Amino acid sequence: VQLQASGGGLVQAGGSLRLSCAASGFTLDYRAMGWFRQAPGKEREFVAAISRSGRYTNYGGSVQGRFAISNTENTVFLQMNSLKPEDTAVYYCAANRSPYYPPSDLARTYDYWGQGTQVTISS
Repeated sequence: VQLQASGGGLVQAGGSLRLSCAASGFTLDYRAMGWFRQAPGKEREFVAAISRSGRYTNYGGSVQGRFAISNTENTVFLQMNSLKPEDTAVYYCAANRSPYYPPSDLARTYDYWGQGTQVTISS
């Protein structure tokens, strides 16, 4: 499975962005997709995940209520609202082959990773 993330950019605090991640290749192989982010000098942080069916979601505490994850066949979206400067990071999409409930928030459980897209929020 190959993952291609897009949609990053520079926005002012309070603004919105929508990230997309398209899966290609052997796409029958994954069970859930998620988003993680990593800011300079910090560890990778879980953002959100969604089961392949779209029925189950999971959010990191710092984005709960501001971000929304959704999906269509082989594409996952991350709608980010009320953005803050601390949301600045490289955002990575990932996919895993194992059925976790709720969708996993652990990076080590994800088997495939995209290349990352930069999100920068100015104050």
